[in-house]
Amino acid sequence: MPQIGWFEILIIVVLSILIIGPKDFPLILKKIGSWIGSFKNYFSEIQNDIIDVESTVNDEMSFEKNLKNKKDNKKENE
Repeated sequence: MPQIGWFEILIIVVLSILIIGPKDFPLILKKIGSWIGSFKNYFSEIQNDIIDVESTVNDEMSFEKNLKNKKDNKKENE
């Protein structure tokens, strides 16, 4: 994957200002920033949902393991 340096970013910014215009450039940057923020929030919600499901599954597995151990201990005591 190619890496973008500071000089390439400067060229992109200058070309963007020339193409879009200096008046509309900040508005475009604000819109792109809000899109990136919404993407980050969306993926953060997905990640949190996956973590919640994983912790629920782990809790259920440990509960079942503890229940099985208690049953085994009860059988041994009899």
